[in-house]
Amino acid sequence: MASSNYRIKTIAIIGAGPSGLVAAKYLLAEKTFERIDVFEQRSSIGGIWNYTPEDRDEDIFTVPQTDPSGKIDKSIWRSSSQLPHIQNGFNEERKGKKIASFISPLYERLETNIQRGLMGFSDLDWPQESQLFPKHETVLEYIEKYGQDVKHLVKFETQVVDVGIEESSTDENPITNQDCWKVKTRDLETMEEKEEIYDVVIVANGHFIVPYVPDIEGIKEWNDKYPGIISHSKYFRKPEEFEGKKVVVVGNSASGIDVSSQLATYCKLPVLCSQKSTSMLFPAPDPRKLELPQISAFIPETRSVRFENGRVESEIDAIVFCTGYFYSLPFLKSLEPQLIRDGTHVQHTYLHLFYSPRPTLSFLALPQRVIPFPVAEAQSAVLARVYSGRLSLPPYEEMREWEDKTIKEMGSGRLFHFLPFPKDANYINNLSNWALAAPSREGLGNKGKGKAPPTWGPCEVWARENFPKIRRAFIAKGEERNKVRCIKELGFNYEEYLKEMAMDKGKLCQTPNVA
Repeated sequence: MASSNYRIKTIAIIGAGPSGLVAAKYLLAEKTFERIDVFEQRSSIGGIWNYTPEDRDEDIFTVPQTDPSGKIDKSIWRSSSQLPHIQNGFNEERKGKKIASFISPLYERLETNIQRGLMGFSDLDWPQESQLFPKHETVLEYIEKYGQDVKHLVKFETQVVDVGIEESSTDENPITNQDCWKVKTRDLETMEEKEEIYDVVIVANGHFIVPYVPDIEGIKEWNDKYPGIISHSKYFRKPEEFEGKKVVVVGNSASGIDVSSQLATYCKLPVLCSQKSTSMLFPAPDPRKLELPQISAFIPETRSVRFENGRVESEIDAIVFCTGYFYSLPFLKSLEPQLIRDGTHVQHTYLHLFYSPRPTLSFLALPQRVIPFPVAEAQSAVLARVYSGRLSLPPYEEMREWEDKTIKEMGSGRLFHFLPFPKDANYINNLSNWALAAPSREGLGNKGKGKAPPTWGPCEVWARENFPKIRRAFIAKGEERNKVRCIKELGFNYEEYLKEMAMDKGKLCQTPNVA
């Protein structure tokens, strides 16, 4: 493709989590933009990796919770001394003062479900002394270190409350769909609001904000009669709080598996695990858990639930819905055509990245069932080169055709942004290869090619394919798992795998054909 005709000078990034930081790095590397502002409502970088042990109540949560619209979050003001786990994220002048905190979905004993060899950014290794599947504290430290060279771009405790189109009124900006963006922000300390104009807005605020709790027969009446029993994994913190309780865990993705495993050490056994389908993570069988189908009805009279197979369980003490989140963009509600309909995906996107009617609006890390850090990095490499004019997007009609094709394949619901292996590996490599194909420009790093994005070779693809097995082997180590540093310690060796494949190929070559 030829280079684009975009003339981008100012860029706003919403969010200083991993995705916002990596976007800032790749944009800076292009050495062409006059201003890059990163707006972060928290007082430190890292996004949801800033663990909030005490904060779990918010007015956004209802039972059932089926409205994806969400709202602009209210800050929770804490002394930084109450949050020692994120001290590294504070500037020196902020330590000991009140800081803006927002509820994180992390829980106390969370470990990543992705090994660090796959999870990181291409230009920063993980600490070699950290365990194979890092704890959330380690992840935050990693992000903090990664973001040091773009931290000066971040406007902390600054909340984006509205983004709208500022239509061009002159001929100075004749490019179709290159109207500017009016970004309204709020200083959370003074509550002062102001508006600024940007050529580009990159949304990197994540999608772990508005929890989803399905509307099941009787659930509202049940919750009204027994308030506080029904919750969501967003608000789960410690399994000890469920000591001796009869618990139902709904959902069997990463959080459902992990939460139910933690609860099994403390709650009344078995943990009742309600699931709609077989988990894509293929967890090892656990005799402490009883697998059951979906809940078909709540029965308030006896504090019971009925499952789809007819089984009824009574005197339930706690129900934790690990049912995921809506996509929610409350600061973009006025945009037409609308981005959010039912919250299952973001509409009118191209490559899960660009808002096709106006591509100067883009979104990072929308895909699910992926390895998020390298996905966001490959996306950022493309964004930076498009907005600097070194890559061009196809015509609007072609971008719409991509969306229509994806809907035909995956549907227009929650599967739209799903990229399970090997789709995620192909997605990373396709974007990175596209970025690397941009024309060189004098003065850029990497011999004029610009900052190099991640590309996955056979070893990374093999590790990605096997990571559910690797994770199971890691968990099977019990408390000894915190000593595991590499996959070879769990019996996974890529070099041995290649030797086995070569031997198998040799055997096949020696097998005579039988007519």
